[in-house]
Amino acid sequence: MPLAAPLILASTSTYRRTLLERLGLRFEAVGPGVDEAHRPTEAAQERALRLATAKADAISSRHPQAVVIGSDQVAVCGESMLDKPAEAERARAQLAHLSGATAQFLTACCVRCRSTGFLATHVDVTSVRFRTLTSEEIERYVALEQPLDCAGSFKAEGLGITLLESIDSRDPTGLIGLPLIWLAKTLRRAGYLLP
Repeated sequence: MPLAAPLILASTSTYRRTLLERLGLRFEAVGPGVDEAHRPTEAAQERALRLATAKADAISSRHPQAVVIGSDQVAVCGESMLDKPAEAERARAQLAHLSGATAQFLTACCVRCRSTGFLATHVDVTSVRFRTLTSEEIERYVALEQPLDCAGSFKAEGLGITLLESIDSRDPTGLIGLPLIWLAKTLRRAGYLLP
C-alpha cells in the first residue's frame, strides 16, 4: 500500500477526530450516514462491530483508494444498552441507573482499504465502576458538563472522572471513543509511518 494513501475517519465525532489527531497523520473526517438503529436480540459487542464496519464500508465504497477508519461505541450495564442520551432528563436517568454499578464500554474499530483488500477489526472493552451517586450530584454534573452526546452520560476525560471508583482498561483512549494503541499498530501494518 502506498504511503500516500488518503486516510479518512468515517465519523463526525469531535472526540474521535481529536483522538486521531494525536497520531500526527493527515486525515479527513467524513460523516458515514449509517443507520445506527438497534436490532432486536443483537448483543452489545456485535452491534458495536457491525456499526464500526458499516461506517468504514460506507466511506470506502465512495473512496476505494483510501484507508478508512470506522468506529462505534456501545455501553452496557446489566441488560441495558446505554445510548447517547440527547437530553438532560435521559442523562440523569442513565447516571441513576449506573450509580454503584459497573458498566462495560465496547469500542469497535474497523480499518479498511477497498482497493488493496486491507481489513482489520477490533473491539476494545473497558469496565467502569461508578461510585454511589446522589440525585444532587447527578443533577449538578449533568448541568455542568452536558454529556448529552456520550454513551453512558459522562466524560471520563472531563469532570465525569469524579463520578467513578475505577476504570479497568487496556487502552484508555478506547473509553473516549477510538482505541489508539490498536489503531496505531494497524495503521503501521497499512503502511503509515508512526514512531
